[in-house]
Amino acid sequence: MSKKTEKSLKKGVKRKIIQLLSQSENKAYNSKQVAKAIGFHQPMKKKLVHQIMEDLHRDGVIKPQESGFIMASTFDSNEGIIEFTAKGSAYILIEDGEDIYISREKTKNALDGDLVAFSLNKNSKKKKKEGFVDRVIKRKKTEFVGTLEVSDKFAFVITDNRRTHVDFFIDLKHLNKAKNGDKVIVKLMNWPEKMNSPFGKITKILGKSGETDTEINAIMEDFELPYQFPAEVLQAAEDVDTTISDKEVSKRRDFRNVDTLTIDPFDAKDFDDAISYKELENGNLEVGVHIADVSHYVTPGTIIDDEAIHRGTSVYLVDRVVPMLPEVLSNQVCSLRPNEEKLTFSAVFELDAEAKIKNSWFGRTVIKSDRRFTYEEAQERIETKEGDYQKEINHLNDLAQIMRAERMSSGALNIESTEVKFIVENGKPIGVKLKTSKEAHKLVEEFMLLANKNVSKFIGIPKKGQAKYPNIYRIHDQPSDEKIADLHRFVTDNGYEIKEVKDKPLSYALNNLLTEAKENREVNFIGPMVIRSMAKAVYSAENIGHYGLAFDYYSHFTSPIRRYPDLMLHRILQNFLDKNKPNISEGEIEQQAKYFSNQEKKATDAERASTKFMQVVFMKDKVGEEFAGTISGVTSYGIFVEINENKCEGLIRTNNITQDRFYFEEDGKKLVGKKYGDELKMGSKVTVEITKVDMVNRTIDMELIDFDN
Repeated sequence: MSKKTEKSLKKGVKRKIIQLLSQSENKAYNSKQVAKAIGFHQPMKKKLVHQIMEDLHRDGVIKPQESGFIMASTFDSNEGIIEFTAKGSAYILIEDGEDIYISREKTKNALDGDLVAFSLNKNSKKKKKEGFVDRVIKRKKTEFVGTLEVSDKFAFVITDNRRTHVDFFIDLKHLNKAKNGDKVIVKLMNWPEKMNSPFGKITKILGKSGETDTEINAIMEDFELPYQFPAEVLQAAEDVDTTISDKEVSKRRDFRNVDTLTIDPFDAKDFDDAISYKELENGNLEVGVHIADVSHYVTPGTIIDDEAIHRGTSVYLVDRVVPMLPEVLSNQVCSLRPNEEKLTFSAVFELDAEAKIKNSWFGRTVIKSDRRFTYEEAQERIETKEGDYQKEINHLNDLAQIMRAERMSSGALNIESTEVKFIVENGKPIGVKLKTSKEAHKLVEEFMLLANKNVSKFIGIPKKGQAKYPNIYRIHDQPSDEKIADLHRFVTDNGYEIKEVKDKPLSYALNNLLTEAKENREVNFIGPMVIRSMAKAVYSAENIGHYGLAFDYYSHFTSPIRRYPDLMLHRILQNFLDKNKPNISEGEIEQQAKYFSNQEKKATDAERASTKFMQVVFMKDKVGEEFAGTISGVTSYGIFVEINENKCEGLIRTNNITQDRFYFEEDGKKLVGKKYGDELKMGSKVTVEITKVDMVNRTIDMELIDFDN
């Protein structure tokens, strides 16, 4: 073969290889696969393909993937976390950038939350960035919760989580005694590339699908939250020395003879904070915010501490609490129960009549609570000015109201919400109680905020000539311009306006918006949209302040029984008070802060899922009944409606609305009727009929009977 002929052949082969890889988008080819695809079967021609691909790789025209090569000139390879939608499409989450859209057919064998390698399709003509998954780098998890469906020759697990967009194929030999209709945990074994479903095996049977205990435990499993303590942890908690020796008391400031109260929900068992009240001779008031000294009983390196780190937080489900610490500690040893001496960590403030701090002190204490108040009992003292400790409670309330007014004046957001609480008997919801925040709640809130803010400042603001001391902060970033622009469009479409105040932060305008919506009795749908426009509060070693509270410094100090970051802060504070060098670096704090933020999100999601399930249980015998409701969400596939009397939420699918043919308007987040122009949007008043309640899928289906327009 002449050199000219050889050169021409190589040029033709190179063109074919580039054409093949360019058209293949998300498929990587090795040299053998390329040779087969272009019809080269002889050993010499296969070798030629291999040599040309080596040249193309060296020249940067193609680049390697796990299973072969793709074009480097068209695609830009990256890594990121993939998050699926309920429809099966997905987004790659990009920090400080535009998320990458991945269509369903280009997600390969990725699952929600996986770390994936992806390529960016630079040839896409769509406005939003698009790409495709090249491979899974690391699975977020390999065990999933679902309902088992068994046939004669095989079985499938239908997963609970809508973001897990596939069902698992189960060979009958991997059933592990599970039966049709069981709620189970399935472990991912493998997922061959050309198979629609991953292969799995049953590892645990949770019970019959649809039963309350089964479903609640399934929720905990789905969010990877432990709901049982290991036996050795329970035993270690039982073995904790609970005696309060004279030697220990001598190390602490003694508040046992100072009037001290706890104010908590009526069903609370872990009382982690108390407030002491002492009038001083100079006319000022000494207020002690006393917090359970969990760090005295739970020390680093113990199995109790390891388990608490693993959990990160207590989880408050509808019908139960899953505590961070064993109950012998959370409800007994550490709980600030009345008429019992307790070890505490305290923030003590001398306040004048205008609630200005004249002096402050932080350190370990011993207290003896005189009275346990429920919020309702404390509220009664405020409203009637009668009953035991009414003078103390009302004085504290007066100061709390001053502090709250000052916070609002500084730009704190004033977002109020109604808490929905199911009345549960024998595991079944029998009614709903709507709770609004009153003065008693705000009294406790203000003094907890006072302690959290000032402990954070005490550690966080370096003394002259000293280096910054590592600390764990609770931070809340300001909202993004994009989210505020979305909020502007939404409120304008609903007849409101965000009127910014000169020389004032945006929060002033948002508070004015919320006040106006409250006066019009429309805060129930304006408020949630304001919340959605906000960033999420998280833990961090880097302090950027707390936007929602308008604080430059803020940390969590007041709930170490149920939040591990508070326990971390207690240890950091004591080390700081002892004038020791930091025993934990900013890097270590940041790593733990991210973990605890993630655990907090899991717990919140689990709490919402348990509420959704209890709504379904509560509504299951109400099929065929009509209710007045309010539209709480609008999507292209339907509207979500919240029933006014019990706050249960259901879905009306767009194609089931008979009053007109409706289409979804993205900008206004509303459905618009093509024939009559009627609008179904957030806050619209509707009448609905319950048509179906699905215990397994935890859904409530509704039919639209009537609506106001």
